[in-house]
Amino acid sequence: MTHQTTSGRNLNTGAEIRPFRIDIPQAELNNLNARLDLTRWPDQLPGTGWNYGAPLEFVKPMADYWRTSYDWRKAEEELNAHPQYSTIIDGAHIHFFHIPSAEPEAMPLLLIHGWPGSPVEFLDLIGPLTDPTSYGGDARDAFHLVIPSIPGFGLSGPTTEAGWTSGRTAKAFGELMSRLGYERYGVQGGDMGAIIAPELGRIAASQVSGVHVNAATMGFVPFGPADDAVAASFTDAENIRLARLGQFMSERFGFNAIQSSRPQTLAYGLTDSPVGLLAWTSELFYGFGDYPEAVDRDRFLTNLMLYWLTGTANSSARMYYENSHDPAAWAHKDPSPTPVGVAVFQQSDVALRHVGEQNNNIVHWNEYDRGTHFPGIDAPDLLISDVRQFFRGLRQ
Repeated sequence: MTHQTTSGRNLNTGAEIRPFRIDIPQAELNNLNARLDLTRWPDQLPGTGWNYGAPLEFVKPMADYWRTSYDWRKAEEELNAHPQYSTIIDGAHIHFFHIPSAEPEAMPLLLIHGWPGSPVEFLDLIGPLTDPTSYGGDARDAFHLVIPSIPGFGLSGPTTEAGWTSGRTAKAFGELMSRLGYERYGVQGGDMGAIIAPELGRIAASQVSGVHVNAATMGFVPFGPADDAVAASFTDAENIRLARLGQFMSERFGFNAIQSSRPQTLAYGLTDSPVGLLAWTSELFYGFGDYPEAVDRDRFLTNLMLYWLTGTANSSARMYYENSHDPAAWAHKDPSPTPVGVAVFQQSDVALRHVGEQNNNIVHWNEYDRGTHFPGIDAPDLLISDVRQFFRGLRQ
C-alpha cells in the first residue's frame, strides 16, 4: 500500500490507480500547535457579534479546542478506515474514497463536495448509502460510493497550473468514473459540487443517470430581479430565500469577491495562520453566525485540517478565480437532458425552482424545514432519504 502524506508530494504518474493512506508526520502537528500558541489576536468592537465577520467569542474558543482537545489521530484513523486511492487525471493529482457496496444491484454514485468542504461532509452517509439494511433501509437503495477531493482541494493536493474550472473538474470526474469501470452512474453535489455535478450531467449524459444537488446556486438562483408576473407566483418560502439571497449578496459575498479576483493575496494569511484559516472558513460553515451550533466542531476541524495539512487554501480558492474568468462558465447552456433532483434546506439554501428549470430537467424537488449548507453533517438523515428517493426511479 502506498503511504503518502497529504502534502501533495510523490504524486503518481499515468492512469494508474494506487492505494492511498493518510499518514501525517508528528512534526507537522507540532508545527500547527506552535502556530496556535503564537496567535496574535485582533481587537474587536464590543457588541458587534458576527456583523463584522467571525467574532473573537467564536474563534478563540474554537482555536483553544483545536489546540487542547481536538484529536487529529482519531480523525485520521476514521478517514483511513475507508478505502482510498489516488490517480493522475489531466495533469492533476486526484484523491478519492471508493467504497463498494456488498449489494449486487447497488448503483454507482459520485459524491462531490464544495468549498470550504471535503469528503468529510459525507462520512455519516457512507454506512447508510452502501449498506442500507444495517441502518433500517432497503437493500434496493444501495450505492457504490466514489467520493473524490476536487483537484486543488484537501487530499488531492494543490493544482500546479491555471485553468482548473468546475467544467474541467467535471470532465476529470467523468474520466475517474470511467477508470473505475462505471459505465452508468449517479452524481450528487452541494455548493461547488452543485455546479460541477450538473455540468457532468451535460457532458456525459449517456453515462449519468441522474444529478442530485443541494446548496445549489449557479443556474438555480436569479441574477437580477424577477419580473412582476414571476414574483407574484413566489411562495412564502421562496420569498424568504430571495430575501436571504439579497442579504447574502450585499453583506456576505466578500469571500467570493476576493477569491474570484485576488486569491494569491489572500493565500498568505490562510497558508501561514491556522487561526486565519479557521476564521475565514467558519463563516461559511456556521452561516455567518446564523446557526453557530449547527455543525459539529470535530467535523468542522477535521475538514479544516485537510486544508491546513495539505496547504490547499490557495489552490482551492483559485477555482473561484478560474470560474469567474472562464467565458464558458457564463455562456448560455442548452437545457440538460439528464434528470435533476434538488433538495432545499431552509436554513441556508436559496435555490428557486423556476430558475433551475430554465436549463435543468428537474424531476424531483423537496424542501426541508431544517438543515444548513452542510446537510451531510447536520441533517444527514434528510439528505440520505432525499438521495434514495430521487435515484430510486433511475436505477437500471
